[in-house]
Amino acid sequence: MRLKNQLAIVTGGGRGIGEATCLRFAEEGAKVVVVDQNGSDVNTVVEKIKKLGGEAIGKEVDVTNRKQVDEMLHDLVSKYGKIDILINNAGITADAKLEKMTEEQWDQVINVNLKGVFNCGQGVAKIMKEQKFGVILNTSSVVGIYGNFGQTNYAASKWGVIGMTKTWAKELGKYNVRVNAIAPGFTLTAMVKKMPEKVLSKIRDKSPLKKLAEPIDIANAFLFLASDEAKFVTGTVLSVDGGVVL
Repeated sequence: MRLKNQLAIVTGGGRGIGEATCLRFAEEGAKVVVVDQNGSDVNTVVEKIKKLGGEAIGKEVDVTNRKQVDEMLHDLVSKYGKIDILINNAGITADAKLEKMTEEQWDQVINVNLKGVFNCGQGVAKIMKEQKFGVILNTSSVVGIYGNFGQTNYAASKWGVIGMTKTWAKELGKYNVRVNAIAPGFTLTAMVKKMPEKVLSKIRDKSPLKKLAEPIDIANAFLFLASDEAKFVTGTVLSVDGGVVL
C-alpha cells in the first residue's frame, strides 16, 4: 500500500474527482479526510470507504471560511499528530462570456477556486513546515493553461492555482514539502455528463484518444504525485487530458 498510515485531506471530496480520489487513496491505506460543504455528500463517501474496509473522517467545511478551515486542521493535528497530504480539489464554475459575466459570478469562482486553495494551503503549510514533511497537490485545469470560451473567471482562477503551486514549491522545498498540480481535461463527472452530447462529441474528437477522462484517471494521477514514487517531483503541472490540447 503506497499511502499506508498517511493522513490525506481531500477538499471537494463529496463528488466527482474528489470522491474518486478519496476512494483510491483509501484503497492504498490512507486515512482519508473527506471535506465538502455538502454534509450529505461527505457522509455518503465516508460510508463507501468504510464499507470497503478503509478509514475515513468526514468534515463539513466551506473552504472559503478561514475559521472553519483552521478549526478542521487544529482538530486533525490534535487527534492524529500530523497531516501528510492535502489535495486542494474544491472548485466551482459560473460561466458567461466576458461582456455578460457578472461581478457576482467572478467573485464566486475566485473565492472558491483561489481563496479556498490559499486558505487550505497556507494552513497546512504551517503544519508541514514544522513537521518537515508533506505533500500539497492542487487541482488546476487545461482551461487554466489554454483558456476556454465563456470561462474568464474559471481560467483566471486555475491559472492562479498554477502560480501558487510553483511559488509554494520554491518556498517549502527546503522543509521537505512537495507541491504539484494536476491539470485535468474534461472529465466525466456528473456536471460534465449533463452537457449536450453534441458538445461532448466535439471534445472527444479533439483528443487523440477519442474519449474523455473518468474521475479515476485523475485520482490515479493524484496517487502517483502523493506517493514516494514521485519523491523528486515538485513544482510541476501534470496534464491529464488525453492529449486534447496537442
